[in-house]
Amino acid sequence: MTEPKPCSVMKWPCDYCTYENWPSAVKCTMCRAPRPPPVIREDPFATRPDPDPDSDLSRAETGTAGLLICPDSSARPRVPPSGANELANKWSCLTCTFLNWPRAIRCTQCSRRRSKPAGPASESAQTCSAASGSHSPIEEHNDRNRLNAQWTCAACMYQNWAESAKCVVCDGPKRQEAERANADDQVVNERERSRRRTAGGGGGGSAAQRRLPPLGRSDVQRIELAAGAMSANEEQEVDQKKLKQIRNRMRKNDWLFLNACAGVVDGDLAAVEAYKASAGDISRQLSADEVQLLNRSSAFDVGFTLVHLAIRFQRQDMLALLLTEVSQQRAKRIPSLVCPELTEQIRREISSCLHQRKEPPCSCLSELHTFTLPAEIEDLPPAVQEKLFDEVLDRDVQKELEESLVINWSLELVSGPDSRLYALWNRSAGDCLLDSVLQASWGVCDTDSVLRRALHQSLNNCSHWFYSRWKEWESWYSQSCGLHFSLREEQWREDWAFILSLASQPGASLEQTHIFVLCHILRRPIVVYGVKYYKSFRGETLGYTRFQGVYLPLLWEQSFCWKSPIALGYTRGHFSALVSMETDGYDNRGAGANLNSDDVPATLLPLVDSDRKLLPVHFLSTQEMGTEEQHERLLRSWLDCCVTEGGTLAAMQRRSGRCHPLVTQMTDRWLDRYRHLSHCAFDEEDEEDE
Repeated sequence: MTEPKPCSVMKWPCDYCTYENWPSAVKCTMCRAPRPPPVIREDPFATRPDPDPDSDLSRAETGTAGLLICPDSSARPRVPPSGANELANKWSCLTCTFLNWPRAIRCTQCSRRRSKPAGPASESAQTCSAASGSHSPIEEHNDRNRLNAQWTCAACMYQNWAESAKCVVCDGPKRQEAERANADDQVVNERERSRRRTAGGGGGGSAAQRRLPPLGRSDVQRIELAAGAMSANEEQEVDQKKLKQIRNRMRKNDWLFLNACAGVVDGDLAAVEAYKASAGDISRQLSADEVQLLNRSSAFDVGFTLVHLAIRFQRQDMLALLLTEVSQQRAKRIPSLVCPELTEQIRREISSCLHQRKEPPCSCLSELHTFTLPAEIEDLPPAVQEKLFDEVLDRDVQKELEESLVINWSLELVSGPDSRLYALWNRSAGDCLLDSVLQASWGVCDTDSVLRRALHQSLNNCSHWFYSRWKEWESWYSQSCGLHFSLREEQWREDWAFILSLASQPGASLEQTHIFVLCHILRRPIVVYGVKYYKSFRGETLGYTRFQGVYLPLLWEQSFCWKSPIALGYTRGHFSALVSMETDGYDNRGAGANLNSDDVPATLLPLVDSDRKLLPVHFLSTQEMGTEEQHERLLRSWLDCCVTEGGTLAAMQRRSGRCHPLVTQMTDRWLDRYRHLSHCAFDEEDEEDE
């Protein structure tokens, strides 16, 4: 007989998970099962002759199957040296297919009870065992291990022991599901124990009771489903009571708000208009109770407003209506919002002025108009002037452009009010470019998409002319920036198709090419004063903007176009109309410009930046590109230019036919409120003097 190795002799394997533990361990380190009691039958080191394996006496003396007992045999189960028979007799679990040891009555992996073996011999053995009421220590260990079942933490998924009230990793509370499962397991084990006691009590129960089958896994699942159904019914009753309480607290305006939210999702504009007509708050946010009442978690979120829902479901018509209402609530009173009837008439007038030429077939306006702030503003008291500017101007845009020395940087030009530029407030949606163009010319916003439709038609009808200019300009710009690459024709076509698609989508942001097309529709140059760099919310520079510069209607004949430009401002992906203020007389022009023409009021728009560098001219062809002198000659041919006494090159924005009668009437109505405020202020001052 060979002497076993000391390391393997000292350890004892667990009867349930077969993990080998150290002799000092009282419980299994892996599954926490108790250590089996020691069973020693003989001294393995006693010197005796090897018995004859064929002798019955030798088998009786050595024990069944020739067991080998080691010095620390109390920690080692009786396993044959080869283990071939017991390994071959392992049984497979019907649920998880885990191979368990023959002596295990439950699966070590999923705790499912071992199925009854087939055959008459096994049935008789089970009957005898039930009649005697004896059960092995292994079965008791399995029951105790089942009682000590683990529960899974809902937060970190850690397997905790049943006696743990909180998760040992994240201190999360014990789940009710785990507690309910443990209670069901206790019911199962208690029923099995009562069955054993009844079977072994001798007269306490009948034969049918002694043969009562144990509670199976299906019964446990049925109990769990019944308990879950009861809890679900209870939760449903609680939810119904809570919803009833919420409905009882709802008022008429609350129901109108919920109907408006559902109308945005379903495309019902009447529901939104009904809520707006009831003077409802457009900036109102959905609460948790209202989201629960709507019962559509995929569409409604807590904190959403009608504007958020319109953006999520792409309701452009509703978005325009809601943004107009939000602008009014933000105390913005631009002229087009104060007089909706006149504004609608002006938009119809713009539509009637749009015509299409034969060659090239591009839309164009037949009238020239330039919007300016009225001179009566200077007559208002300072407090009323400040309120007016707060309600009509975009103070953030004005501040950023002036601090960046983009506008009003020349003291020579801004010494008088006629050449100081003011940034008008407009919508912050993707139509800001179109709004700013119409505001600078007609004083209204493009809420009816009149200008966008003209832009889309012009791009499609004149695609060949604009495409060649755009491709040539982009190729030259990439080469001038040091980007030595060339695109295939398919890639150029894909980029151009994307530009065409932007023009047809209401609310879609527009690009440089669209400004170039707009100056052809207006038949006049457009000067864009913009910041040079994109910046993040932290103030970090992200890249160049490329919007600042002069856009000329190069596809038209110069005789067909007007030389009076309009001015736009660009900041942080947003365009604003830059307008000036009228003056009562022509003598206080601070720029000292040499007009060399008739005395016509004009606003001077600088064609150089604060560093005295000429503004870039966009979408030039290869023949038109050249030095700064050539660019200056090109600007002088398309614009009415002048040089101030300080040497600043500027374009004259003439105001000869500045306003349409409807625009003048709209401006007067807009000023009536501030005139009334000024009269009230004068009356209060007179009362104080008295």
